[in-house]
Amino acid sequence: MAKQAKKQQKKQTTGATPAIVALEKAGTAFSVHAYEHDPAAASYGEEAAEALGVDAGRVFKTLVADVDGTLTVAVVPVAGSLDLKALAAAVGGKRAAMADPAAAERTTGYVRGGISPLGQRKRLPTALDASARSHATICVSAGRRGLEVELSPGDLALLTDAVVAPIARGLD
Repeated sequence: MAKQAKKQQKKQTTGATPAIVALEKAGTAFSVHAYEHDPAAASYGEEAAEALGVDAGRVFKTLVADVDGTLTVAVVPVAGSLDLKALAAAVGGKRAAMADPAAAERTTGYVRGGISPLGQRKRLPTALDASARSHATICVSAGRRGLEVELSPGDLALLTDAVVAPIARGLD
């Protein structure tokens, strides 16, 4: 019991989110990038790309959709949008719709704008947009607004057991 309390205390003092803890536990190479989150920002993902000075095609947002009654994670570039039909097809479903935000937060353990594909409370089926493969590294939420992790798309796909498929639209 004391060991668990120590672990919890260490987690709180280091500021590590469940996503960062998952990356550390897996021994995955990654970098953490913090920025000052503006609550008035229109788009969390675009705010991250701008604040970090990273091309919006390399910063990926984590969206939660309902595919045939199953909550499913979609990781797509902030420069584009999620193609719900493509997501459904990628995970073997028929119909997809955006999930209720409260259900997404409750299931992942993260708040909207800070949902990470890593370290979720309940592991959900995941799809990563195929455009990620064109980058050596991509940035995804580290589990808190104003915090991103940068890692290889291959490592992200491996750690989340993601299907890699063209699920984004509107990319240049």
